[in-house]
Amino acid sequence: MEFRVLQYFLAVAREQSFTSAADYLHLSQPTLSRQLKDLEDELGRQLFVRSNRGITLTEEGMILRKRAVEMVQLLRQTEDEITRADEQTAGDVYIGAGESELNRVLARTARRVKEKYPGINFHIASGNFEFVTERLDKGLLDFGMVYGETNPVQFNTLTLPEKNRFAVLMREDSPLAQKEVISPADLHKQPLIVSISELREGGSGLSWLSRDPAKLNITATYTLVYNATLLVEEGLGYAICYDKLANTAGNGLCYRPLTGAPEAPCNIIWKKFQILSKPAEKFLACLQEHLNV
Repeated sequence: MEFRVLQYFLAVAREQSFTSAADYLHLSQPTLSRQLKDLEDELGRQLFVRSNRGITLTEEGMILRKRAVEMVQLLRQTEDEITRADEQTAGDVYIGAGESELNRVLARTARRVKEKYPGINFHIASGNFEFVTERLDKGLLDFGMVYGETNPVQFNTLTLPEKNRFAVLMREDSPLAQKEVISPADLHKQPLIVSISELREGGSGLSWLSRDPAKLNITATYTLVYNATLLVEEGLGYAICYDKLANTAGNGLCYRPLTGAPEAPCNIIWKKFQILSKPAEKFLACLQEHLNV
């Protein structure tokens, strides 16, 4: 399977048309069709369904598209690192992170690195624990910022001294906004908005409630807190999330702390035995200096 053919495949998947993809690639349509037919023969699977309405991917085609995007991205990163091998202070650093006020340490470190090495650029991908660790494992990220326990066999870890603290995000006109502190019993019968990761893994936020999630009134789930904020604004329920994530100024929302609020450690991780690019090494050195480790 050639890299060039994977690019052809992605172009057809994106354009949903052999004609449009051929124009984009500056190829003749017969040449493009033949190349992708050879790819199907090589894999022994049909990748496209061809009809008068255009091109759609088969189930196997969708699997290949997902993997092809990752392979193309990884190859381009590798080519870039090799090309810049002699440029000690230039290149890209790829970081995956969930949402947390503690991510500010990444921003501060990036600023310090950028001041010293103007040729280094940063790319931040937002996502939950599964998103970050999966992309780290595939080599698509240099570092990840995750919250909770990590696998010491798989990842090197720097643990921040601060921790994320859970709180409840609510409307200022909601009944519980009159309370200074929220207890588990206060939320047992209330409509709740919780993160998908917490629900799947029984995280510390849900564990704090001391009740089977099946018996709670969970009205919605979220991945990113911004979306949870919109649900809270529209009166769908109370969101359990990390404190200080949502901007509550002037939008009728407020945070209330939890009694004995659970905390989640914040870890910066990178894959063990991975050869870091020079820009990633500079970032890590600056980060370790900032954390005094």
